[in-house]
Amino acid sequence: MSLVIGIGGLLLLLVGGMPIGFALATSGALGLAAHMGPGIVGPLMADSFFEHSSSYLLLTVPMFVLMSEYLSASGIARDIVVASYRWIGRLPGGLGIACVAASALMAAVIGSSTASAATMSTAAFPNMKQLKYHPRLAAGIIAISGTLAIMIPPSVILVIYGIMTEQSIGKLLIAGVIPGLLTMLGYIVVMVYLALRHPHLAPRAPSFDLRTATKSLTTVWPVMLLIVVVIGSLYGGVATPTEIGAVGSLFALIIVVILRRINGEGMRGAMENTLRTYMMIMMIILGAMVFGFFMTYTQLPQKLVTAATVSELPPWVILAMLIGIYLFLGCFLDQIAILVLTVPLTFPIVSSLGFDGIWYGIIITKTVEIGLVTPPLGLNVYVTSSVTGVPLGEAFKGVMPFLLMELVLLLLLVAVPDISLWLPSHMR
Repeated sequence: MSLVIGIGGLLLLLVGGMPIGFALATSGALGLAAHMGPGIVGPLMADSFFEHSSSYLLLTVPMFVLMSEYLSASGIARDIVVASYRWIGRLPGGLGIACVAASALMAAVIGSSTASAATMSTAAFPNMKQLKYHPRLAAGIIAISGTLAIMIPPSVILVIYGIMTEQSIGKLLIAGVIPGLLTMLGYIVVMVYLALRHPHLAPRAPSFDLRTATKSLTTVWPVMLLIVVVIGSLYGGVATPTEIGAVGSLFALIIVVILRRINGEGMRGAMENTLRTYMMIMMIILGAMVFGFFMTYTQLPQKLVTAATVSELPPWVILAMLIGIYLFLGCFLDQIAILVLTVPLTFPIVSSLGFDGIWYGIIITKTVEIGLVTPPLGLNVYVTSSVTGVPLGEAFKGVMPFLLMELVLLLLLVAVPDISLWLPSHMR
């Protein structure tokens, strides 16, 4: 009966429009009250909220978010697009490739996929329109490029996954480097193929000027240096992810101040956005913990683990089923919501089958990445369509060739775990 109250209540609250964090906390509390009595709920929630809100690991989230907000407020994203275009615009599909390269650089400092898509829509689409790129292809490459922020560190999704599963956040972030770069390469391959097969869809830039290209790096190289420092520090183990996030946000502030790309209003806006984003994520995590307690006391995860182990299905079949569920949920739910709703149930199953927790985090992140561009609710496509004015149906059509590449890359990551685990295995 308590399971019906807890899970049914969660579904009703979500359908009713309640924010995911509050829905999780409310339904978890109702389920606990039904299962153990109302007297246990208050003290349990108080202890849970204090324990998890005071976690040192949670400070990683606002530090990386603040770093990205400083750089977003500075308008450096447009400089990155222009610089990329100046260097590789003469290649087949050059401006599209520049969009992917710029998104990869932005992903390392802007941990939000939707923010990346919105920024690239403003920075890259006007140039694509001027060069006579087909609007469908332009919207598709912008929407898919924004998803790189999900995988390439500092990925907020990987940080939350690490907190929920008690996996090393440093190793998770480093594990996302090669899959992220491989994803970027996959997008470029598709872009080049489309440009060669259908040249009218993506005309080349008229010329290449070394002096202009070199000059375009003036405001970009400090950001590239910041990326190297952040990822190098994570890989070298010179500091914790939280400390690196704090230093990264400080250096980001120094960069935009020295370049005179931010004022007092911009700084205030960056800090307000950081606080807003952090509180949203914090409430989701705290709500997930309450709902997780409810799941644990009802022993649903344990029952699922037992069912998986006695089913006599091969572990890879069970994993394939879980991946299919994630891809399906990605069509309808927000990426953080998917994470907090499913990981407490699926992680024990995957661990009991002997799969690596770091590798599984990368697989989940890739499925979440795919969900950002799959209909009917591909959030990145909606954002790109809204900003660029490209009809939503056309934008979804434009993203389809890249979505096929995403599925190929997902299969590759599943089949070859060392792609994700090689770098973490060499960390200090």
